[in-house]
Amino acid sequence: MKRLLFVAALLFSAASLSAQLTLPPSGGNQKSAVTQYIGPLAHVSIVYNSPDVTAPNGDDRKGKIWGQLVPYGFVRQGFGLNNPSPWRAGANENTVIKFSHDVLIEGKPLAAGKYGFFVAPEKEGPWTLVFSKKHTAWGSYFYEEKDDALRVQVAPEDCEYAEYLTYDFPVRTNDHAVARMAWENKSISFKVEIPNQKELIVDNLRKQLEDSPGFSWTNVNAAANYCLQNDVNLEEALTWAEAAVSAPFIGNENFTTLSTKAGILQKLEKADDAKVVMEKAIKHPTATVFQIHQYGRQLIASGDKEQAMDVFEYNMERHGDVWPVRVGMMRGLSALGKYDEALKHAKIALERAPDKLNKDSLTAAVANLEKQQDVN
Repeated sequence: MKRLLFVAALLFSAASLSAQLTLPPSGGNQKSAVTQYIGPLAHVSIVYNSPDVTAPNGDDRKGKIWGQLVPYGFVRQGFGLNNPSPWRAGANENTVIKFSHDVLIEGKPLAAGKYGFFVAPEKEGPWTLVFSKKHTAWGSYFYEEKDDALRVQVAPEDCEYAEYLTYDFPVRTNDHAVARMAWENKSISFKVEIPNQKELIVDNLRKQLEDSPGFSWTNVNAAANYCLQNDVNLEEALTWAEAAVSAPFIGNENFTTLSTKAGILQKLEKADDAKVVMEKAIKHPTATVFQIHQYGRQLIASGDKEQAMDVFEYNMERHGDVWPVRVGMMRGLSALGKYDEALKHAKIALERAPDKLNKDSLTAAVANLEKQQDVN
């Protein structure tokens, strides 16, 4: 029994010696992280230690960061492998950047994964950014050029004073973002682009439609409409649109599903089929006065003025003398150059407009029509 207790005590002692304590970061450099999504799927994460311009002992290091605390170029640090090495782009452990999907960095390809991020500042000219396959080291003491996955060069910029080194994403769109590092009075930025964003989204839609979301006509139609709006995967999108209209158990023939199908047929250069389906859509019981009006406006935008006028007249026949109908008649007649007739409808619509935004728009339309000018 004593022997067992002795062994247990030894094991406990060894475990205690190997356990890691949670202590404040070295030098007071706070650990930080930022993540930015690019579109609905892809994202970029940067984990770094954030030094401040003021030294741990209180010394003010303004004007002593670039070229002194952070040396220019690739330098030997006298420790580790002692290779010419870039700056760790932060403090303490490597700055680590992770890409969930393949990206383009300043137009150059980089595979999805984790990378050590390093920077080689220069007194004059562009700075070199290094994405290294070695991301687990402390600093850049063990940097080796053979581990580089990518190098790009960017021009530094002067910026507002930043006491703490900070990463952020000042530019964000559906297919790219701009990552920025700022410290003291300098910043660098690099563009992160998802080169196949639409294909990624379509592939994800496809997978989702094979699961429970695919048992809803609204989801199937939304997938088809995404393809329509982004002019991608149209052949498959047509099968989705047809399913949203008429598939067993989930199909729902309505203005929304029919108009999506018609739009895809138009994109696939099947104009006659598209016209038949859209005619059915606007005459469907679910078609609202606003949906019919919007279709008429689309026809004007595409140059089909006569057909647009037919749609506006049908809207009046179906929904009666309401202000959106009067607005449509105004637009249709104006597109045909019949400004005096359009003006009559515009004045009636102005009297009935429900809010300031529409009243202001119609007031401008009346003024244009009085000058014999088109309002579309």
